[in-house]
Amino acid sequence: MKKNIIIVLGEPNSISSEIFLKSINYIKKTKLNFIIIGNYSLLKKQANYLNFKKNINFRLSKIDNLPKVKFNFINVDYKQLKPFDLKTNKSDAFVKKCFECAVLLLKRKLACGLINLPINKSKFTKNRYNGITEYIADKTNNKNKENMLLFNETFSVLPLTTHIPIKKVYKEITYKKIEKACKNINNFYLKTIKRKKFKIGILGLNPHNGENGYIGNEEKRIIIPAIKKLKKKYPIIGPLSPDTSFLQRAKLKIDVLIGHYHDQILTTFKTKFNYDAINITIGLPFLRISPDHGVGTEIIGKGVADPKSFKKAIKFFSKYNV
Repeated sequence: MKKNIIIVLGEPNSISSEIFLKSINYIKKTKLNFIIIGNYSLLKKQANYLNFKKNINFRLSKIDNLPKVKFNFINVDYKQLKPFDLKTNKSDAFVKKCFECAVLLLKRKLACGLINLPINKSKFTKNRYNGITEYIADKTNNKNKENMLLFNETFSVLPLTTHIPIKKVYKEITYKKIEKACKNINNFYLKTIKRKKFKIGILGLNPHNGENGYIGNEEKRIIIPAIKKLKKKYPIIGPLSPDTSFLQRAKLKIDVLIGHYHDQILTTFKTKFNYDAINITIGLPFLRISPDHGVGTEIIGKGVADPKSFKKAIKFFSKYNV
Protein backbone atom coordinates (compact mmCIF):
# COMPACT_ATOMS: atom_id res chain seq x y z
CA MET A 1 0.00 0.00 0.00
CA LYS A 2 1.24 3.48 -0.85
CA LYS A 3 2.18 5.59 2.13
CA ASN A 4 0.97 9.13 2.77
CA ILE A 5 3.44 11.99 2.95
CA ILE A 6 2.22 15.32 4.33
CA ILE A 7 3.15 18.53 2.53
CA VAL A 8 2.54 21.68 4.58
CA LEU A 9 2.54 24.53 2.08
CA GLY A 10 4.18 26.85 4.60
CA GLU A 11 4.23 30.64 4.79
CA PRO A 12 1.62 31.90 2.29
CA ASN A 13 3.57 35.08 1.53
CA SER A 14 6.83 33.48 0.49
CA ILE A 15 8.31 31.42 -2.33
CA SER A 16 6.71 28.27 -0.86
CA SER A 17 3.74 28.12 -3.24
CA GLU A 18 5.98 28.80 -6.24
CA ILE A 19 8.39 25.95 -5.55
CA PHE A 20 5.42 23.65 -4.88
CA LEU A 21 3.72 24.61 -8.15
CA LYS A 22 6.97 24.15 -10.09
CA SER A 23 7.30 20.63 -8.64
CA ILE A 24 3.81 19.24 -9.32
CA ASN A 25 4.76 17.25 -12.41
CA TYR A 26 7.74 15.80 -10.52
CA ILE A 27 5.51 14.84 -7.57
CA LYS A 28 2.96 13.16 -9.86
CA LYS A 29 5.62 10.77 -11.14
CA THR A 30 6.39 9.36 -7.69
CA LYS A 31 4.78 6.26 -6.22
CA LEU A 32 3.75 8.11 -3.08
CA ASN A 33 0.43 9.55 -1.97
CA PHE A 34 0.31 13.07 -0.55
CA ILE A 35 -1.79 15.00 1.96
CA ILE A 36 -1.40 18.68 1.16
CA ILE A 37 -2.22 21.18 3.89
CA GLY A 38 -2.79 24.85 3.06
CA ASN A 39 -5.38 27.26 1.70
CA TYR A 40 -6.71 26.07 -1.64
CA SER A 41 -8.20 29.31 -2.95
CA LEU A 42 -5.01 31.27 -2.19
CA LEU A 43 -2.87 28.62 -3.88
CA LYS A 44 -4.98 28.93 -7.05
CA LYS A 45 -4.82 32.73 -6.85
CA GLN A 46 -1.04 32.58 -6.57
CA ALA A 47 -0.87 30.10 -9.46
CA ASN A 48 -2.74 32.57 -11.66
CA TYR A 49 -0.49 35.43 -10.53
CA LEU A 50 2.61 33.37 -11.37
CA ASN A 51 1.07 32.46 -14.74
CA PHE A 52 1.15 28.77 -13.82
CA LYS A 53 -0.78 26.93 -16.52
CA LYS A 54 -0.81 23.36 -15.21
CA ASN A 55 -3.86 21.71 -13.65
CA ILE A 56 -3.94 22.09 -9.86
CA ASN A 57 -7.44 20.80 -9.17
CA PHE A 58 -7.05 18.80 -5.97
CA ARG A 59 -9.62 16.80 -4.05
CA LEU A 60 -10.65 18.59 -0.85
CA SER A 61 -10.66 16.14 2.06
CA LYS A 62 -11.08 15.96 5.83
CA ILE A 63 -8.77 14.33 8.36
CA ASP A 64 -11.49 11.81 9.23
CA ASN A 65 -12.10 10.93 5.58
CA LEU A 66 -8.95 10.47 3.52
CA PRO A 67 -9.54 8.35 0.43
CA LYS A 68 -6.65 6.35 -1.02
CA VAL A 69 -5.82 8.73 -3.85
CA LYS A 70 -2.65 10.43 -5.09
CA PHE A 71 -3.56 13.82 -3.61
CA ASN A 72 -5.74 14.78 -0.68
CA PHE A 73 -5.94 18.51 0.03
CA ILE A 74 -6.91 19.63 3.54
CA ASN A 75 -8.06 23.22 3.32
CA VAL A 76 -7.24 25.54 6.24
CA ASP A 77 -9.23 28.78 6.38
CA TYR A 78 -7.29 31.91 5.50
CA LYS A 79 -8.54 35.18 4.02
CA GLN A 80 -6.21 37.24 1.87
CA LEU A 81 -7.28 39.47 -1.03
CA LYS A 82 -3.90 39.86 -2.74
CA PRO A 83 -1.99 36.84 -4.11
CA PHE A 84 0.99 37.95 -2.01
CA ASP A 85 0.80 40.42 0.86
CA LEU A 86 4.13 41.18 2.51
CA LYS A 87 2.57 43.58 5.01
CA THR A 88 0.12 41.18 6.68
CA ASN A 89 0.68 39.82 10.19
CA LYS A 90 -2.14 37.27 9.99
CA SER A 91 -0.26 34.37 8.50
CA ASP A 92 1.31 33.07 11.74
CA ALA A 93 -2.07 31.83 13.07
CA PHE A 94 -2.77 30.17 9.71
CA VAL A 95 0.61 28.40 9.62
CA LYS A 96 0.07 27.25 13.21
CA LYS A 97 -3.27 25.64 12.22
CA CYS A 98 -1.59 23.91 9.28
CA PHE A 99 1.05 22.38 11.56
CA GLU A 100 -1.55 21.39 14.16
CA CYS A 101 -3.35 19.50 11.40
CA ALA A 102 -0.10 17.80 10.34
CA VAL A 103 0.70 16.80 13.92
CA LEU A 104 -2.76 15.25 14.29
CA LEU A 105 -2.25 13.19 11.13
CA LEU A 106 1.14 11.98 12.39
CA LYS A 107 -0.21 11.10 15.83
CA ARG A 108 -3.02 9.09 14.21
CA LYS A 109 -0.41 7.41 11.96
CA LEU A 110 -2.31 8.49 8.86
CA ALA A 111 1.00 9.62 7.37
CA CYS A 112 4.56 8.35 7.67
CA GLY A 113 6.39 11.58 7.00
CA LEU A 114 6.17 15.34 6.71
CA ILE A 115 7.62 17.92 4.34
CA ASN A 116 7.11 21.54 5.27
CA LEU A 117 7.82 24.31 2.82
CA PRO A 118 9.59 27.43 4.16
CA ILE A 119 8.04 29.43 6.98
CA ASN A 120 8.99 32.45 9.03
CA LYS A 121 10.11 30.74 12.24
CA SER A 122 10.27 33.90 14.34
CA LYS A 123 6.61 34.69 13.59
CA PHE A 124 5.35 31.13 13.95
CA THR A 125 7.08 29.82 17.08
CA LYS A 126 6.80 33.13 18.99
CA ASN A 127 10.17 32.43 20.68
CA ARG A 128 8.70 29.37 22.39
CA TYR A 129 10.80 27.01 20.27
CA ASN A 130 14.24 27.37 18.70
CA GLY A 131 12.81 26.15 15.40
CA ILE A 132 10.42 23.78 13.65
CA THR A 133 12.67 20.84 14.58
CA GLU A 134 11.96 21.43 18.26
CA TYR A 135 8.29 22.32 17.69
CA ILE A 136 7.51 19.08 15.83
CA ALA A 137 9.34 16.98 18.42
CA ASP A 138 7.47 18.58 21.32
CA LYS A 139 4.03 18.45 19.71
CA THR A 140 4.40 14.75 18.84
CA ASN A 141 5.55 13.88 22.40
CA ASN A 142 9.19 13.38 21.37
CA LYS A 143 10.77 16.38 23.07
CA ASN A 144 14.60 16.29 23.31
CA LYS A 145 14.85 13.14 21.19
CA GLU A 146 15.46 15.03 17.94
CA ASN A 147 18.41 16.33 15.96
CA MET A 148 18.61 18.49 12.87
CA LEU A 149 20.57 16.89 10.03
CA LEU A 150 21.51 18.79 6.89
CA PHE A 151 21.66 15.97 4.38
CA ASN A 152 23.30 15.44 1.02
CA GLU A 153 23.86 12.01 -0.53
CA THR A 154 27.63 12.44 -0.31
CA PHE A 155 28.03 14.31 2.96
CA SER A 156 25.92 15.65 5.85
CA VAL A 157 26.28 17.85 8.92
CA LEU A 158 24.57 17.98 12.30
CA PRO A 159 24.67 20.98 14.67
CA LEU A 160 24.63 19.89 18.31
CA THR A 161 22.84 23.13 19.18
CA THR A 162 20.64 24.98 16.71
CA HIS A 163 19.13 28.44 16.96
CA ILE A 164 20.62 29.79 20.18
CA PRO A 165 22.95 32.76 20.88
CA ILE A 166 26.67 32.04 20.55
CA LYS A 167 27.24 33.10 24.17
CA LYS A 168 25.08 30.18 25.35
CA VAL A 169 26.64 27.45 23.21
CA TYR A 170 29.39 26.29 25.59
CA LYS A 171 26.84 25.78 28.36
CA GLU A 172 24.78 23.46 26.13
CA ILE A 173 27.56 21.04 25.16
CA THR A 174 27.14 17.85 27.19
CA TYR A 175 27.99 14.18 26.96
CA LYS A 176 24.29 13.33 26.69
CA LYS A 177 23.79 15.60 23.69
CA ILE A 178 26.83 14.21 21.89
CA GLU A 179 25.62 10.68 22.65
CA LYS A 180 22.12 11.46 21.35
CA ALA A 181 23.51 12.89 18.12
CA CYS A 182 25.70 9.81 17.53
CA LYS A 183 22.80 7.47 18.28
CA ASN A 184 20.40 9.30 15.96
CA ILE A 185 22.91 9.44 13.11
CA ASN A 186 23.74 5.76 13.59
CA ASN A 187 20.07 4.75 13.48
CA PHE A 188 19.38 7.01 10.50
CA TYR A 189 22.16 5.55 8.36
CA LEU A 190 21.56 1.94 9.40
CA LYS A 191 17.74 1.89 9.35
CA THR A 192 16.70 4.61 6.91
CA ILE A 193 19.60 4.93 4.47
CA LYS A 194 20.46 1.25 5.04
CA ARG A 195 24.19 1.84 4.89
CA LYS A 196 26.31 -0.43 7.04
CA LYS A 197 29.53 1.53 6.66
CA PHE A 198 29.77 5.23 7.46
CA LYS A 199 31.98 7.50 9.53
CA ILE A 200 31.07 10.34 11.91
CA GLY A 201 33.49 13.16 12.64
CA ILE A 202 33.10 15.32 15.76
CA LEU A 203 34.48 18.85 15.82
CA GLY A 204 36.09 20.68 18.69
CA LEU A 205 34.43 23.85 19.88
CA ASN A 206 37.37 26.24 20.07
CA PRO A 207 39.95 27.28 17.48
CA HIS A 208 42.61 24.56 17.10
CA ASN A 209 40.64 22.38 19.53
CA GLY A 210 41.45 24.74 22.39
CA GLU A 211 45.23 24.25 22.11
CA ASN A 212 45.35 21.96 25.13
CA GLY A 213 43.26 24.33 27.23
CA TYR A 214 45.05 27.54 26.27
CA ILE A 215 42.12 28.87 24.20
CA GLY A 216 39.33 26.89 25.86
CA ASN A 217 38.83 23.73 27.90
CA GLU A 218 35.54 22.29 26.55
CA GLU A 219 37.54 19.78 24.50
CA LYS A 220 39.45 18.45 27.51
CA ARG A 221 36.47 18.48 29.88
CA ILE A 222 33.64 17.21 27.67
CA ILE A 223 34.31 16.52 23.99
CA ILE A 224 37.42 14.30 24.14
CA PRO A 225 36.11 12.13 27.04
CA ALA A 226 32.81 11.73 25.19
CA ILE A 227 34.56 10.63 21.99
CA LYS A 228 36.74 8.12 23.86
CA LYS A 229 33.70 6.56 25.47
CA LEU A 230 31.34 6.65 22.47
CA LYS A 231 33.82 5.35 19.86
CA LYS A 232 33.45 1.91 21.47
CA LYS A 233 29.86 1.89 20.18
CA TYR A 234 29.74 4.25 17.20
CA PRO A 235 32.04 4.83 14.17
CA ILE A 236 33.34 8.23 15.29
CA ILE A 237 36.62 10.11 15.12
CA GLY A 238 37.72 13.45 16.55
CA PRO A 239 37.89 16.00 17.79
CA LEU A 240 38.63 17.63 14.43
CA SER A 241 39.91 21.18 14.36
CA PRO A 242 36.97 23.29 13.13
CA ASP A 243 38.99 25.44 10.72
CA THR A 244 40.20 22.46 8.65
CA SER A 245 37.31 20.06 9.25
CA PHE A 246 35.84 20.33 5.75
CA LEU A 247 39.25 19.58 4.25
CA GLN A 248 39.82 16.66 6.62
CA ARG A 249 36.40 15.15 6.00
CA ALA A 250 37.31 14.29 2.38
CA LYS A 251 40.72 12.88 3.30
CA LEU A 252 39.33 10.84 6.20
CA LYS A 253 36.20 9.80 4.25
CA ILE A 254 33.79 11.23 6.82
CA ASP A 255 30.09 10.95 6.01
CA VAL A 256 28.70 13.21 8.76
CA LEU A 257 30.27 16.05 10.72
CA ILE A 258 28.87 16.93 14.14
CA GLY A 259 29.50 20.58 14.99
CA HIS A 260 28.61 22.36 18.19
CA TYR A 261 26.72 25.37 16.93
CA HIS A 262 24.67 26.35 13.91
CA ASP A 263 27.11 28.40 11.82
CA GLN A 264 30.16 26.32 12.72
CA ILE A 265 29.14 23.78 10.09
CA LEU A 266 26.17 25.18 8.16
CA THR A 267 28.04 28.12 6.60
CA THR A 268 30.51 25.94 4.69
CA PHE A 269 27.92 23.23 4.03
CA LYS A 270 25.48 25.67 2.41
CA THR A 271 28.27 27.29 0.42
CA LYS A 272 29.20 23.89 -0.99
CA PHE A 273 25.75 22.40 -1.61
CA ASN A 274 23.38 25.40 -1.86
CA TYR A 275 19.98 23.91 -2.91
CA ASP A 276 21.43 20.42 -3.32
CA ALA A 277 20.59 19.48 0.28
CA ILE A 278 17.65 19.03 2.62
CA ASN A 279 16.96 19.59 6.32
CA ILE A 280 15.89 16.37 8.06
CA THR A 281 14.69 15.98 11.63
CA ILE A 282 16.03 12.63 12.87
CA GLY A 283 15.37 10.80 16.13
CA LEU A 284 11.57 10.83 15.76
CA PRO A 285 9.25 7.89 14.90
CA PHE A 286 8.77 9.56 11.49
CA LEU A 287 10.86 11.76 9.21
CA ARG A 288 10.29 15.49 8.88
CA ILE A 289 12.04 17.21 5.97
CA SER A 290 12.18 20.77 4.73
CA PRO A 291 14.04 22.45 1.87
CA ASP A 292 17.37 23.85 2.98
CA HIS A 293 16.48 27.51 2.46
CA GLY A 294 14.16 30.21 3.76
CA VAL A 295 11.10 32.14 2.58
CA GLY A 296 12.98 34.08 -0.12
CA THR A 297 11.71 37.53 0.83
CA GLU A 298 13.54 39.31 -2.02
CA ILE A 299 12.08 37.11 -4.79
CA ILE A 300 8.50 36.47 -3.62
CA GLY A 301 6.08 36.41 -6.56
CA LYS A 302 8.81 36.91 -9.16
CA GLY A 303 8.75 33.40 -10.61
CA VAL A 304 12.48 32.80 -10.18
CA ALA A 305 12.53 30.54 -7.08
CA ASP A 306 14.51 27.29 -7.42
CA PRO A 307 12.52 24.15 -6.43
CA LYS A 308 15.58 21.88 -6.39
CA SER A 309 15.78 21.39 -2.61
CA PHE A 310 12.03 20.67 -2.33
CA LYS A 311 12.31 18.10 -5.12
CA LYS A 312 15.17 16.48 -3.23
CA ALA A 313 12.87 16.17 -0.19
CA ILE A 314 10.30 14.40 -2.36
CA LYS A 315 13.02 12.22 -3.87
CA PHE A 316 14.28 11.24 -0.42
CA PHE A 317 10.90 9.84 0.61
CA SER A 318 10.57 8.09 -2.75
CA LYS A 319 13.97 6.44 -2.40
CA TYR A 320 14.31 5.65 1.28
CA ASN A 321 11.04 5.71 3.19
CA VAL A 322 8.79 3.45 1.14
